[in-house]
Amino acid sequence: MFIAPARFDDPAAALTQAQAIYQGSIAHLRESLQRFIAGETLTQRVRAYYPFVRVHTNTVARADSRLSYGFVSGPGTYETTLTRPELFAGYYLEQFGLLLRNHGMQLEIGTSAQPIPVHFSFAEHDHVEGQMSAERRLLMRDLFDLPDLAAMDDGIANGTFEPSPGEPQPLALFTAPRVDYSLQRLRHYTGTGPEHFQNFILFTNYQFYIDQFVKLGHEMMADANADYDCFVEPGNVLTRRAGNPALPGDALGSAPPRLPQMPAYHLMRPDSSGITMVNIGVGPANAKTITDHIAVLRPHAWLMLGHCAGLRNTQELGDYVLAHGYVREDHVLDEDLPLWVPIPALAEVQQALEQALADVTRLEGYELKKILRTGTVASTDNRNWELLPKRNVPSTPQRRFSQSRAVALDMESATIAANGFRFRVPYGTLLCVSDKPLHGEIKLPGMANTFYRERVDQHLRIGMRAVELLRQERPGRLHSRKLRSFAEVAFQ
Repeated sequence: MFIAPARFDDPAAALTQAQAIYQGSIAHLRESLQRFIAGETLTQRVRAYYPFVRVHTNTVARADSRLSYGFVSGPGTYETTLTRPELFAGYYLEQFGLLLRNHGMQLEIGTSAQPIPVHFSFAEHDHVEGQMSAERRLLMRDLFDLPDLAAMDDGIANGTFEPSPGEPQPLALFTAPRVDYSLQRLRHYTGTGPEHFQNFILFTNYQFYIDQFVKLGHEMMADANADYDCFVEPGNVLTRRAGNPALPGDALGSAPPRLPQMPAYHLMRPDSSGITMVNIGVGPANAKTITDHIAVLRPHAWLMLGHCAGLRNTQELGDYVLAHGYVREDHVLDEDLPLWVPIPALAEVQQALEQALADVTRLEGYELKKILRTGTVASTDNRNWELLPKRNVPSTPQRRFSQSRAVALDMESATIAANGFRFRVPYGTLLCVSDKPLHGEIKLPGMANTFYRERVDQHLRIGMRAVELLRQERPGRLHSRKLRSFAEVAFQ
């Protein structure tokens, strides 16, 4: 079904048109797929297409805006495909409104030339492929469009995309197929639907933090005056705040027989300004994987809360480290973000984390500085870096960490910060020193368990308090120009 481009000067009307195109396309795919599953012989290829939004401007002039987004970089035609307009309704309305206000032109909404892969049309609880034989599944390739990796790479975000002659410039960091791909991956890795994710994300590398977050989440749901109205656990298991009635669909959630690879938990607010917490496990590969996918949701900030090795003799177990720079020996982003790209500290996030630490610990001045070290954090992809040869080698980790002035070492923080920089998502890191391998203080089971019990609750509350402070910031301050390139896309 093709719908010709129409012009709009009202963001709500433009969104309604995009929703109509998308819903019509999805309905066509689902109806055809159900007929195919039922055994019907389809005589021609089934195709449906994403909606697109396009703007054209002949001038560099734009409205004076304090935001770092919401405008195109110069004269020309700009376009992006759209998906899941019901999920991204608030986001699209804001982006449409900013473009109209900043440029005084109309938006074009129509049917694009980008097919919707049939896999991205499945409803939430559809598992249609399991109902077909292997031969029937193979036949799908002749009749339906499958995901095309060429349509969903990260060239725009990486700053390497160059449109062909006559091709529009991009309006957004991610195309619709790229967004759909990540929405599917989020369900797989976290065990929760993308609609539950909030605008502030906490990452951790220890289950202890998740256990405490779950405990706090259920405590809040028992409080009719809590700031959050729903708590969601893997399997889309919902607990609503005391006094709030259950809604249609709540009963569809069920705890999975085993936790997913990177389980997510959500303290939700009606405006999506709540907190999502994800246990990413250990290692930079997981850190990159999950941030690659959460980035399409365009969160307002993500923070890393985890444990680290203290590299300075003056540090004590239980001290905190606020990262203001990163040494990237994680390697997972080397092809996407060159090592010569600096990853700057973001003042608003740094201030929120330090203020949160003071608020929770009730320390100030020198007493606060005694437990908080600000400095460079190194991240490595080698968990046993301590065992590398130290003699007759040109360089050692210890030497590099010393030369970089690093104060702490972990395996995830630099990856999360670097991917925040790459995807224009404000980021920050607050770590807790759990061992000092360079000084003979290594983790032993009894000592570690005691330490975790004593520090996890405080550390988590600091992260949650930081989110409260960041929530009070204007979006324009968080999404600062520090994260934007020369010719930046208009969408936040």
